[in-house]
Amino acid sequence: MSDVTPLLALNWKMNKTPSEARAWATELAGTFTGQGAELAVMAPAIDLPGVAEALRGSRVAYGAQDVSAHASGAYTGEISAAMLLDVGASYAIVGHSERRAYHAETDEKVAAKTRAALQAGLVPIVCVGEELPVREAGEHVAFTLNSLRGSLEGVDVRDARALVIAYEPVWAIGTGKTATADDAEEMASAIRGELRRSLGDVADRVRVLYGGSVKPANIAEICGKANVNGALVGGASLELDSVLGMAGALNV
Repeated sequence: MSDVTPLLALNWKMNKTPSEARAWATELAGTFTGQGAELAVMAPAIDLPGVAEALRGSRVAYGAQDVSAHASGAYTGEISAAMLLDVGASYAIVGHSERRAYHAETDEKVAAKTRAALQAGLVPIVCVGEELPVREAGEHVAFTLNSLRGSLEGVDVRDARALVIAYEPVWAIGTGKTATADDAEEMASAIRGELRRSLGDVADRVRVLYGGSVKPANIAEICGKANVNGALVGGASLELDSVLGMAGALNV
């Protein structure tokens, strides 16, 4: 892990009702010391007002699991970056593999969402990663970097310092399978190299996260690698003890 402050982003996915989320966030705010890593709760949009109230004055950030590519208009069911900023959100996940798989989000759509977030002042956590057949064919690096280029198409280098990239091997999400620390570093290093080619020196300030069955038992080893600057955590983000364990492991 570099001298960039690591980010532990908690992706609750479609879990926790507004009342459950508020109670959980209240407990987190009372126990998280804020040392070592930055912590961000990525809650369902309907939970965000309660989460915001519970975390007010704490050292915990929060954000959304998606954001619209559009600023406003006749886009039923979508939530704009301005709406998220209005409730105090700092982050938005963009292009998660579940959005790509279940909602047919392409790299082009992800790039539009990334640009919309950056232009509004929201930090996008841009997700890229390969499925198992791609890795088994030895094409995982080329595939992921191609997706990264597509997902950042049109991003202004002046905005890029606010980017976060999450490498999430699809075969390791919710499966109990985890890429090794060396696997994570291989891809994070390749992503960093691609960012340097496209963004220049700004790339060294971009945080690259790993996501895929991260838990307290493995997070320190994975995030101890030079180019891995934190984690995007799914299932293990739902229990407070697990979150505090992971945050403690990053307190270096």
